Amino acid sequence: MLYTYSIYTEARGGWPIPLLRQFLLNLVRMNNVMLFSFTFVLIAISSFLMWFLEPDVFTDPFVGLWWTMTTLTTVGYGDVSPTTVFGRLYAMFLFIVGIGLIGVVIGKVIDILTGFSRRREEGRLQYKGKDHILLIGWSRKTDFALKEIKEFEYPGDVVIIDQLPKSPVDLENVHYIQGDPANDETLLKANLSEARAVILFADPLIEDLSLIDGKTLLIATSIERMAPQVHTTVEVMVEHHIRNFKHVRVNHFLVSGEMISSLAVRSALSEGHSSIVAQLVSRKHGDDLFEMKRRPGWRTYRDAFHALLDEGATLIADGGDLGINRKLDEEIPPEAKLQIICSKEKYAEIVSKR
Repeated sequence: MLYTYSIYTEARGGWPIPLLRQFLLNLVRMNNVMLFSFTFVLIAISSFLMWFLEPDVFTDPFVGLWWTMTTLTTVGYGDVSPTTVFGRLYAMFLFIVGIGLIGVVIGKVIDILTGFSRRREEGRLQYKGKDHILLIGWSRKTDFALKEIKEFEYPGDVVIIDQLPKSPVDLENVHYIQGDPANDETLLKANLSEARAVILFADPLIEDLSLIDGKTLLIATSIERMAPQVHTTVEVMVEHHIRNFKHVRVNHFLVSGEMISSLAVRSALSEGHSSIVAQLVSRKHGDDLFEMKRRPGWRTYRDAFHALLDEGATLIADGGDLGINRKLDEEIPPEAKLQIICSKEKYAEIVSKR
């Protein structure tokens, strides 16, 4: 008798440990799959058992399920309730065991959702979407790029890769992946192969320009090795380092320091040059640069140029080729990416006529 008492005795105060408390402790320690399975089985058994015990009150298993759920969740509408001794005995059992069980289940669900949210914020979840824009390296330039993508009204997601402990932004359709971007595992977590484009920014925490470009080259090499089909834009700090990137077949280079210096000189010598460039790279003021495909009725660049001019837009390039004014009578290839300058409203009007 003393042995039995010692098993159920709590260390403080010497009071017996309630069986319910021990049962709940075991539930909390139980594996989630087992816990949810046990809960499902208990609900199913209770629904059919009440139908079996009191068929006059619980006319079918669904009524039993309704009563079981209202009992477990302590809602207790009282529209149906057991009337027989066995039915009420089982109801008392469900009060003691079932309500504690459903409380533990709800707590587990909350823990799972909280853990999921925490892992997402810390960038530890794999991204499985497609046609996203991948931004590598967080800095003020990345923040500006994010705002520009929003201004562009890009319908897809944006994925950011960096080694920060938590996501630097909390925006809809923006996902964060924590890790070394030169590591294959990190790029796989960002679903690199299904991305629409990658923009690789230089590391602002490194002071030596050669070391910055060296790290950028290492990351660019990993990207091109794993997903050569993805359009890649890379920020390079020193222009003559671009030749070191040629073997990795990067699509575009942005020379950060030289570009700013060039715009500053152009602004000092001729204000119009820098103003035009600043306007075209910002979507907040004036006309903008847009891309469109060839219309069926256009055969040559001249056809496209005059048609667009009549509609209030100016054709300036095909992709990166700014020399189309010298080949107006040449045929437009089917895969042409015509670059036009116009307002946002005018662009929407032009595209709607296709």
